[in-house]
Amino acid sequence: MAAEGAVTAVVENESKVILQPTLNEKLREIGHQAIWSLSSCKPGFGVEQLRDGNLDTYWQSDGPQPHLVNVKFRRKTLVQNVCIFVDYKSDESYTPSKISIRAGNSLDSLKQIDIVELDEPSGWLVVPVGGCTEKPLKTFMIQIAVLTNHQNGRDTHMRQIKLHAPPNELISQKMPNYTTVEFAMYSTIR
Repeated sequence: MAAEGAVTAVVENESKVILQPTLNEKLREIGHQAIWSLSSCKPGFGVEQLRDGNLDTYWQSDGPQPHLVNVKFRRKTLVQNVCIFVDYKSDESYTPSKISIRAGNSLDSLKQIDIVELDEPSGWLVVPVGGCTEKPLKTFMIQIAVLTNHQNGRDTHMRQIKLHAPPNELISQKMPNYTTVEFAMYSTIR
């Protein structure tokens, strides 16, 4: 029997999927920097509820599967992981059982990063998008596709989705320090 709040998940590319994460406090939530769209939603159960920070509200799809959440950034952005809050106890047949995470430059160029299979999940599901390398992924777009639901449910519920990026210090550390006066002249913008 699984522990309270634990998720049983099978991940295609063997990256780690964790529930109830102790996330590094330095990770930044970057969902507010993106434009969010859904394949469908019931009135009053859309993007606003998916992003409001309240675990009692949710997005409810309204249409045929797969149900899609599209997250498009204005510029190429580093993404460390995708966090999804699902609750089988509350949502039963509306709970996703198979989710695909995709990334690319546009809808036409999306590549599958992960397929996650869930068994009655309840809590935060954290999917690192860097795969086996655990490096952040640089992308314009992330798509979360609900392929199937528990008990063959038609519509789906997702309570929250968060996207995390590495801390700013890691991004700036990639640039080496200049050691000569000639190079140091060009290290800043005046």
